[in-house]
Amino acid sequence: MEPTVVLSSSVAGSGEQRFAFLVIAVSALAFLGLAPFAPVPLWPMPVFIPIYQSALVITDIVTAVFLLGQQQLLRTGALTMLAGGYLFTALMSILHALTFPGLFSPTGLLSAGPQTTAWLYMFWHGGFPLFVIGYAACGTGDSAAASRQPATVVVLTLVIAGACAAALLATRGQAILPPIMQGNRHTANMGVVVWSVWLLSLGALAMLARRRPYSVLDLWLIVTMCAWLFDIALSAALDYGRYDLGFYAGRIYGLFAASFILIVLLTQTNSLYVQLMRLRDSDRLKAEELRRLSTIDPLTGIANRRAFEEALDQEWRRMMRHSTPLSLLLIDVDYFKRFNDAYGHVAGDQCLQAVAQALAQRTRRAGELAARYGGEEFAVLLPHIDAAAARRLAELICQTVRELRIPHEGSAVGCNVSISIGVACVAALPESAGTQCRDVGTGNGASSGGGVALIEAADRALYEAKLAGRDRVVASCQDDTASVSALPVANTRLSSAA
Repeated sequence: MEPTVVLSSSVAGSGEQRFAFLVIAVSALAFLGLAPFAPVPLWPMPVFIPIYQSALVITDIVTAVFLLGQQQLLRTGALTMLAGGYLFTALMSILHALTFPGLFSPTGLLSAGPQTTAWLYMFWHGGFPLFVIGYAACGTGDSAAASRQPATVVVLTLVIAGACAAALLATRGQAILPPIMQGNRHTANMGVVVWSVWLLSLGALAMLARRRPYSVLDLWLIVTMCAWLFDIALSAALDYGRYDLGFYAGRIYGLFAASFILIVLLTQTNSLYVQLMRLRDSDRLKAEELRRLSTIDPLTGIANRRAFEEALDQEWRRMMRHSTPLSLLLIDVDYFKRFNDAYGHVAGDQCLQAVAQALAQRTRRAGELAARYGGEEFAVLLPHIDAAAARRLAELICQTVRELRIPHEGSAVGCNVSISIGVACVAALPESAGTQCRDVGTGNGASSGGGVALIEAADRALYEAKLAGRDRVVASCQDDTASVSALPVANTRLSSAA
């Protein structure tokens, strides 16, 4: 069985790697262009924060859900760690927005103080790299199946507990934390804290870079961590405080960092969906082709006996509902055993193919079916055709086969291949036969009910055509009920064409 290939297990191709490194290069160039202007003050826009944080929360939660879905498929602890990281950033984004000064209240909600928001930013941007390091440390191997599901619950519980602990520390315990903000400006302590967080993110990037070969998820996590480094540098290291160029630019980098994995997940999901639709269409076509092949006789190219029996069953039911005539022709190639003996089986197969095509040419109306019944015998099903019309068609078919002028030296009725045809119509059967059709058996289908009587009547007529000298049509009708009833049943037909 082939392994399941998803984002976290498929190896990144050279084209994907070049594109990812191109994204990193463009991001780096933009960072180098913005870095000198990071301290430039801009107009304060507190409304930017809820818009930005809402986008982050939605993006991170959707990404976590996607990763947990793949974790359920692959059963690997690495994806649980990474999903926990995205859930942690979503929770910290909510806490950061609620405590941001001047947004919901002058000092922020949750009993926030002047240092709360800055420290929540540090816990937020220092926590995610820890989850990435945990992801990289898990490797590509899977844990035992029994321990995977509990590990997911444990990790998610620890994520929620960690976010709550960070919120409590930044609000109730802010007195024990060194001050890193003075109003909207950074203090001297900010540099030590922010560069520690930045180095932690750099370490996570280094661990990801050591994983070879890169999966698609590894590759785009590297891109994410590069944007994460640029976010921290612009938002907290190179700027002077809130609402300067670095403040806004860094958060835009943070939004990009949160979006990379989600975009790739959505792209892959769409690609897999397209592949699934194509496979479904392909399977549907194959099933239809298989169904068609299962109802086609491979030698003659017309319907086989299975298709004939299914059609007879359907038409018989329709005839019983609507009281319309249903006719059947049973056809036998005269002296076919002698033909095979004289000309060989290859010529015999060609003869059957020619006869089959002659039948197909004469049965083109809706519902009419020409089928190979077995050996050198054929059947033609004629719904909505009465006995007289069925007999005329049978005579026309006999004439068509004669006009093929297939030589047959062993025939006792002429120098060319000929056929004998027995005709039966359900509207022309004796009343006792009609009653038998409705009462025979308890099963479903033509083989267990009235269709059998129609086949037997046509078979008796075919048997009589052979007794009468072959190369002719004999119909089972009301006028010859006595003679038909006196004939042996189908099982006693001629066993040999000689």
